[in-house]
Amino acid sequence: MTVDRKQVLSTLWIFVMFNYIYADILMLIVNPAMYQKAAAAMTPVVVLALAILMEIPIAMMLLSRVLPYRANRWANIIAGVESSAFVAVTLRGNVPYYYVFFASLEIACTLFIVWFAWSWRSPQN
Repeated sequence: MTVDRKQVLSTLWIFVMFNYIYADILMLIVNPAMYQKAAAAMTPVVVLALAILMEIPIAMMLLSRVLPYRANRWANIIAGVESSAFVAVTLRGNVPYYYVFFASLEIACTLFIVWFAWSWRSPQN
Protein backbone atom coordinates (compact mmCIF):
# COMPACT_ATOMS: atom_id res chain seq x y z
CA MET A 1 0.00 0.00 0.00
CA THR A 2 1.39 3.40 -0.93
CA VAL A 3 0.84 6.38 1.30
CA ASP A 4 -0.17 9.72 -0.18
CA ARG A 5 2.38 11.86 1.66
CA LYS A 6 0.67 15.09 0.63
CA GLN A 7 -2.56 13.99 2.28
CA VAL A 8 -0.81 12.72 5.41
CA LEU A 9 1.21 15.93 5.81
CA SER A 10 -1.86 18.12 5.36
CA THR A 11 -3.77 16.05 7.92
CA LEU A 12 -0.91 16.32 10.41
CA TRP A 13 -0.92 20.12 10.05
CA ILE A 14 -4.68 20.10 10.71
CA PHE A 15 -4.04 18.05 13.87
CA VAL A 16 -1.35 20.52 14.98
CA MET A 17 -3.63 23.50 14.39
CA PHE A 18 -6.51 22.01 16.37
CA ASN A 19 -4.11 21.46 19.26
CA TYR A 20 -2.80 25.04 19.02
CA ILE A 21 -6.33 26.41 19.02
CA TYR A 22 -7.62 24.27 21.88
CA ALA A 23 -4.57 24.96 24.05
CA ASP A 24 -5.03 28.71 23.51
CA ILE A 25 -8.77 28.56 24.22
CA LEU A 26 -8.14 26.59 27.40
CA MET A 27 -5.51 29.11 28.52
CA LEU A 28 -8.00 31.94 27.87
CA ILE A 29 -10.62 30.18 29.98
CA VAL A 30 -8.34 29.13 32.83
CA ASN A 31 -6.11 32.22 33.04
CA PRO A 32 -7.56 35.23 31.18
CA ALA A 33 -5.46 37.67 33.24
CA MET A 34 -2.26 36.16 31.87
CA TYR A 35 -3.50 36.70 28.31
CA GLN A 36 -4.47 40.29 29.04
CA LYS A 37 -1.08 40.98 30.61
CA ALA A 38 0.76 39.47 27.66
CA ALA A 39 -1.40 41.35 25.14
CA ALA A 40 -0.82 44.66 26.91
CA ALA A 41 2.95 44.19 26.56
CA MET A 42 2.83 43.48 22.81
CA THR A 43 3.71 46.11 20.27
CA PRO A 44 2.03 46.06 16.85
CA VAL A 45 5.28 44.68 15.37
CA VAL A 46 5.27 41.78 17.86
CA VAL A 47 1.63 41.03 17.07
CA LEU A 48 2.46 41.02 13.35
CA ALA A 49 5.45 38.70 13.92
CA LEU A 50 3.30 36.28 15.93
CA ALA A 51 0.60 36.39 13.25
CA ILE A 52 3.18 35.51 10.59
CA LEU A 53 4.56 32.66 12.71
CA MET A 54 1.04 31.27 13.19
CA GLU A 55 0.18 31.67 9.50
CA ILE A 56 2.94 29.24 8.56
CA PRO A 57 1.24 26.08 9.93
CA ILE A 58 -2.13 27.36 8.69
CA ALA A 59 -0.76 27.72 5.17
CA MET A 60 0.89 24.30 5.39
CA MET A 61 -2.52 22.62 5.56
CA LEU A 62 -3.11 23.78 1.99
CA LEU A 63 0.46 23.93 0.68
CA SER A 64 1.09 20.29 1.66
CA ARG A 65 -1.61 19.29 -0.80
CA VAL A 66 -0.77 21.56 -3.73
CA LEU A 67 3.00 22.13 -3.84
CA PRO A 68 5.11 19.94 -6.12
CA TYR A 69 7.35 17.32 -4.51
CA ARG A 70 10.59 19.27 -3.95
CA ALA A 71 8.97 22.51 -2.72
CA ASN A 72 6.52 20.50 -0.61
CA ARG A 73 9.26 18.48 1.03
CA TRP A 74 11.36 21.54 1.94
CA ALA A 75 8.39 23.65 3.00
CA ASN A 76 7.30 20.92 5.45
CA ILE A 77 10.82 20.50 6.82
CA ILE A 78 11.30 24.23 7.35
CA ALA A 79 7.78 24.83 8.72
CA GLY A 80 8.06 21.82 11.01
CA VAL A 81 11.36 22.99 12.49
CA GLU A 82 10.03 26.55 12.91
CA SER A 83 6.80 25.36 14.52
CA SER A 84 8.62 22.99 16.88
CA ALA A 85 11.01 25.75 17.96
CA PHE A 86 8.19 28.27 18.42
CA VAL A 87 6.25 25.94 20.73
CA ALA A 88 9.42 24.98 22.63
CA VAL A 89 10.08 28.66 23.36
CA THR A 90 6.59 28.99 24.88
CA LEU A 91 7.49 26.35 27.46
CA ARG A 92 9.78 28.72 29.36
CA GLY A 93 8.83 29.69 32.87
CA ASN A 94 6.06 28.32 35.02
CA VAL A 95 3.58 26.82 32.54
CA PRO A 96 0.54 24.72 33.54
CA TYR A 97 0.64 20.95 33.12
CA TYR A 98 -2.15 20.94 30.54
CA TYR A 99 -0.16 23.37 28.39
CA VAL A 100 2.92 21.13 28.67
CA PHE A 101 0.69 18.25 27.52
CA PHE A 102 -0.53 20.13 24.44
CA ALA A 103 2.93 21.52 23.67
CA SER A 104 4.40 18.00 23.87
CA LEU A 105 1.83 16.72 21.37
CA GLU A 106 2.44 19.69 19.08
CA ILE A 107 6.22 19.31 19.17
CA ALA A 108 6.03 15.54 18.67
CA CYS A 109 3.74 16.01 15.68
CA THR A 110 5.78 18.78 14.05
CA LEU A 111 9.00 16.79 14.53
CA PHE A 112 7.25 13.81 12.95
CA ILE A 113 6.30 16.08 10.04
CA VAL A 114 10.00 17.00 9.66
CA TRP A 115 11.04 13.34 9.67
CA PHE A 116 8.18 12.30 7.34
CA ALA A 117 9.09 15.02 4.85
CA TRP A 118 12.83 14.35 5.19
CA SER A 119 12.36 10.64 4.45
CA TRP A 120 10.11 11.38 1.44
CA ARG A 121 11.87 10.14 -1.67
CA SER A 122 11.30 11.59 -5.10
CA PRO A 123 8.35 9.98 -6.92
CA GLN A 124 10.46 9.87 -10.13
CA ASN A 125 12.96 7.39 -8.61
